[in-house]
Amino acid sequence: MKRFNVAVIAGDGIGPEVIAEGKKVFSGIAQMDGNFTVTFEDFPWGCEYYLKTGEMMPADGLDTLRIFDAVYLGAVGYPGVPDHVSLGDLLLRIRRGFDQYINLRPVKLLRGAPCPLAGTEPGDIDMIVVRENTEGEYANVGAHLYPDTERETILQTGVFSRYGCERVIRYAYELARREKRTLTSISKGNALRYSMVFWDRIFAEIGKEYPDVETQTLLVDAASMFFVKDPKRFEVVVTSNLFGDILTDLGAAITGGMGLAAGANLNPERQFPSMFEPIHGSAPDIAGQGLVNPLAAIWSVSQMLDFFGEPLWGERILSAIEILLTEHRMVTSDLGGTAHTSDIGAAVLEILARA
Repeated sequence: MKRFNVAVIAGDGIGPEVIAEGKKVFSGIAQMDGNFTVTFEDFPWGCEYYLKTGEMMPADGLDTLRIFDAVYLGAVGYPGVPDHVSLGDLLLRIRRGFDQYINLRPVKLLRGAPCPLAGTEPGDIDMIVVRENTEGEYANVGAHLYPDTERETILQTGVFSRYGCERVIRYAYELARREKRTLTSISKGNALRYSMVFWDRIFAEIGKEYPDVETQTLLVDAASMFFVKDPKRFEVVVTSNLFGDILTDLGAAITGGMGLAAGANLNPERQFPSMFEPIHGSAPDIAGQGLVNPLAAIWSVSQMLDFFGEPLWGERILSAIEILLTEHRMVTSDLGGTAHTSDIGAAVLEILARA
């Protein structure tokens, strides 16, 4: 019997509420299946921990997490803790420390999900965004010169290594080949003459090894327009850290909102644990009220099961979410319903049990 051991960092604000529903679904599936088990170990790291200790996670936190099969993250961020601290000292520290260089974000319009684009049907938006996740614009290399003077100067340097670009672009080509889908590279080579020209060149070089993969390249401003005007043209997308962050939030906006946006931070070689998360914020203003939609956290369980080699359960979770959305009996207020956050995990399990 397979045993999955998952570290849980529920984090701040609404994080514990949505993670509780994801854990509920994963545990229920393990009982239904009978061929694997899952255990969760919770860690109280995040902004509240920071306010007590001065650190978002302990100095040896990565060593503590290293023994787990995956990390399940809720949300980080809270008033009184600077965003660059909450993000950089936990989420980015784990991504870099565990070399989770692939950020995989589905942008898919599920049946029953609201879409602000007139005339758009399920199937019209079905893409996967492969985002570089450990360097690029978020490498946090730079300098602060002459602080608090009239000459104060900030240098923020993007880091684009051949090693880093090649591995994420090759991952995207392999994914497109395996799924027989088109591949779009998104950059800004006309303005960023070093980093993005380099990215475009590597995309073209690697493309020679994949003549069977249909490709296109787009500038990020044009791609943003087509995400809204013609999202059907995108199937697999590969892009840099910053552009991927922005475009996937736009993708969430056209496929039902942040409550339906999940993300996986992968170390494909499995030398370290990968991390799975809903990509919404911590929303402390509504925490504890049972208003938040946990479907993104449940979708990230689907991604986790895919990574664990249980893709049929991953597909079944997405199908159950679609049934939940189309029946519309048990959805939260952001989707026009009255359900409590804590109702959703049980509702998904009830649908899964029907099969």
